[in-house]
Amino acid sequence: MSMQQKFYCLFGAIGVLLVVASLAGWLLQRRSPGSATIANLNARVRAWWVMVAVLAACFLLGRVATIILFAIASLFALREFVTLTPTRTGDHLPLVVCFYVLLPVQYLLIGDDWYNLFAIFLPVYGFLLLPVLTAVSGDTEQFLERVTKLQWGLMITVYCVSYVPALLLLKLPSYRDTLLLVIYLLLVVQISDVLQYVFGKLFGKHKIAPRVSPSKTVEGFVGGGASAVGVGAALWWITPFNPAQAAGMSAVIVLAGFLGGLALSAVKRSLGAKDWGSMIEGHGGMLDRLDSVSFAAPVFFHLTRYFFEP
Repeated sequence: MSMQQKFYCLFGAIGVLLVVASLAGWLLQRRSPGSATIANLNARVRAWWVMVAVLAACFLLGRVATIILFAIASLFALREFVTLTPTRTGDHLPLVVCFYVLLPVQYLLIGDDWYNLFAIFLPVYGFLLLPVLTAVSGDTEQFLERVTKLQWGLMITVYCVSYVPALLLLKLPSYRDTLLLVIYLLLVVQISDVLQYVFGKLFGKHKIAPRVSPSKTVEGFVGGGASAVGVGAALWWITPFNPAQAAGMSAVIVLAGFLGGLALSAVKRSLGAKDWGSMIEGHGGMLDRLDSVSFAAPVFFHLTRYFFEP
């Protein structure tokens, strides 16, 4: 099948699943009109319709639109991170540089197909520049804490997230459908999150880290993770992997995504927040949807590049 045919098959199946979910939510709402859980479920389904439509539109528009989409996602995620993290007047210049220089340059490097600089631009030059800009302000109050928060936020919301469109940089033999590889990563991550939530609600008894994320359970992680790996293996036909390789890659994505969600939940708890924001109905903020992606994307990218790029 051509890439376009694979796209239509994949998004047709996703559309059917969303229709079924919407009908199920409507029926459940009629049976239990006052249920907060069902209302939240329906809000999540509505948000999924919008997110899938946006992703499909970017796919149809091509490479540039996909890069711009994730640049905008990083912008909103970084804004949410900074909003929840206390800043001082001395942080204004480094913040301006983060939003208007470092972030766009990182994505322009992807558009320019410049992997060597893309891989080190923020971890080296951005990392070194931010403390210098903060020091220039002359404000030394909680200097190390302030700089570290900004560096960490930039790495998570911009550098790590940018590895999703960076999949377009891969040069894989006999495989040119790298846009489908982007969709594959996002599908496995998000399906894993959804199924872990469902299995946790239905069967969850043993909490993994109750003080960090009370909703994460052993049963949810095992059941939802295994199901997501099965889905990832079944989608091998849109990847450069065979079914066994797709299962292995999906397992890595699921584990990395789970650890990312756990780590960023700990950050939220330390800041006294339940969600990063309220941008996406039923899901919280942009970073609430990208927390798992931010950990899974770099790992998936480098494993694919190491094992499958000549």
